[in-house]
Amino acid sequence: MAKTHIIPFLGLLVVLLNIIPNSADEKTSSAIFIMGDSTADVGTNTFLPQSVVRADFLHNGIDFPKSRPTGRFSNGFNSADFVSKLFGLKRSPPPFLFLTTLKTSHFRRHLLKGVNFASAGAGLLDVTGPNLSVVPLSKQISQFSTVKENLTALLNLTATETMLSKSLFFISIGSNDIFGYFMSKSTVPKDQFISLLISSYSDHITNLYRLGARKFGIISVPPIGCCPSQRLVQKLINGVNGCFEPENDFALSFHSALNNLLLNISSQLSGFKYSLGDGYRMTIDVINNPHASGFENVESACCGHGFINAQGPCNSTASLCPDRRKYLFWDMFHPSMKAAYMAALTLYNGPPQYVSPINFSQLAEDN
Repeated sequence: MAKTHIIPFLGLLVVLLNIIPNSADEKTSSAIFIMGDSTADVGTNTFLPQSVVRADFLHNGIDFPKSRPTGRFSNGFNSADFVSKLFGLKRSPPPFLFLTTLKTSHFRRHLLKGVNFASAGAGLLDVTGPNLSVVPLSKQISQFSTVKENLTALLNLTATETMLSKSLFFISIGSNDIFGYFMSKSTVPKDQFISLLISSYSDHITNLYRLGARKFGIISVPPIGCCPSQRLVQKLINGVNGCFEPENDFALSFHSALNNLLLNISSQLSGFKYSLGDGYRMTIDVINNPHASGFENVESACCGHGFINAQGPCNSTASLCPDRRKYLFWDMFHPSMKAAYMAALTLYNGPPQYVSPINFSQLAEDN
């Protein structure tokens, strides 16, 4: 594994529906605010000159309009784009760091539709990826505070609070923290580490609530031990093919603890409404039955180097699969555009076994 290409993470993979609902563009005019990691990053790290976690080069973006690399860790659009499309936007709101390059009047006008703060390599903990020059969730929330101040200047405090109470806040994060735990060979007991992550998540959600957020779409950690990079780890450490199950065990424990946290918060914070996507179950069902969703390869990366394309990053010299639609994984960590599209559909209107207690479309409805 290339030492300078580290910890962007897997993402959400699932299959259910084959068409975007016809009502999507009529669903809501609510603003959308997206936070998290590389599964939702639409170019944030491109504006971080020192960041070593980037995707603003080919073959990334080969299926994006004009085959343009945009900083997305994908062959095209990612799940943040597709979720946003389902709510009537053309694609994900632009990165906060891009908006800060605009004149103040243009900056503030863009905020009315939402902002994407997600940064590849980010974690729940500030200590995750400290040398990667990324934007951890705590700083993403600080950036949102700046957004609120500018919305207040543009509208007024009452109008801003009303707007934010109807806005949708989507968060996909946690995998990098678990990757970091294993890469550092931490000796902290698993239960203690999961408790640390959940305590941090609780603080982040509470801080967003205090800033006016009320509707949360949360995506839990998928079976990260099954992405190509970790299949390579399994091969190197244990000499056999398959998923690296210790990481999957952490992902399962994380989801269970996160579910309990959200149940607890919803009983304590007035007006708090949430939808939790079970990234683990969504993904593992596809891996266990790939042909049902049209995939032929759920082990190798479409783009990369060496064994299952997991020994080097996706770049302009990487091996590239001829049909991206048949691959679950785009690169050693991330889902293909097709997988991200299917994930977004399930989050939007999937059944309770994948997204509960309500799905994202129900989350958007007024209380």
